Amino acid sequence: MTEQHLMDPKRQPDLAGVERAAAKIAAILPPTPLLPLEMEGRTIWCKAECLQPIGAFKIRGGWHRLTDLTDEQRPRGVVAFSSGNHAQGVAWAARRLGIPAIIVMPEDAPKAKLDNTRALGAEVVTYDRMGGSREQLAADLAAKTGAVVVPSFDDPWIVEGQGSCGLEIRQQMQALTGAEPDQLVICCGGGGLASGSALANPDARIVVVEPEGWDDMAGSLAAGTIVPVGDNPPATECDALQTLRVAPITFEILKARNAVGLSVTRDEVHHAMRVAFQKLRLVVEPGGAVALAAILSGKLPLTDRTAITLSGGNVDNQLFASIIAGG
Repeated sequence: MTEQHLMDPKRQPDLAGVERAAAKIAAILPPTPLLPLEMEGRTIWCKAECLQPIGAFKIRGGWHRLTDLTDEQRPRGVVAFSSGNHAQGVAWAARRLGIPAIIVMPEDAPKAKLDNTRALGAEVVTYDRMGGSREQLAADLAAKTGAVVVPSFDDPWIVEGQGSCGLEIRQQMQALTGAEPDQLVICCGGGGLASGSALANPDARIVVVEPEGWDDMAGSLAAGTIVPVGDNPPATECDALQTLRVAPITFEILKARNAVGLSVTRDEVHHAMRVAFQKLRLVVEPGGAVALAAILSGKLPLTDRTAITLSGGNVDNQLFASIIAGG
């Protein structure tokens, strides 16, 4: 693989790229735990990405992308767009590398995510989630400054970086059980984590899970072509998974793997958050609990080697307390 190919933003992500990303991330961060959860006589393995320094798996893609910026690109900085977890991943990497960062975030992003992103030193520019185009705003800002745009999922570096989570799962399950996972159940917004993990686990069944009404990846996989979220999608607490349209780069990987999609309800997400707190002692945000919600609601068959992602834990204190108390 040539240096020119590695720096090509139009290249396709692959397993070698996931392995390269994983090596870079392992040099600065320990692997997050893979925790057992007993259910119906089986053990479900839960990847606790909510325990990352920024509280979500997005630190992986952010680090992989920013460490590959050229010496000419670094002083001009980066522009990213995100509801909060990708924002923090890029901001964390930018601060560690001394790179200026502007993050475009929706006005209704959770206060915890807005505050955390600013605390990491990034400049935050807000927009109307339903009426504005974050992609256009980011492109306009980049045009003014010469910064590199870092998308939240439509990017080969991001897919490979998030795929390092799937590679860790495979390695940890081999060490703990002597076998690789045969089923991965993955929280899905734009599909970066799901598609990257699919590259890292070529023999596993891939199931993506989204909130009800925002299940455009599931609809796209069922239709065999990209289908956007419908008009007037419902309000959801799964802010991290509010993607209006998935990208070809993630969709094509998942389509080629015959991935399937499921959706979960608000009540099912709340129940999963309570189980994660009670059984695993973890704080998981709504969007980070959808994979567990699909398991707990019985929407897919369990196997002896099923692994799931608990992809984030950035939730406002009052919302989390009310959900936990609701049980």
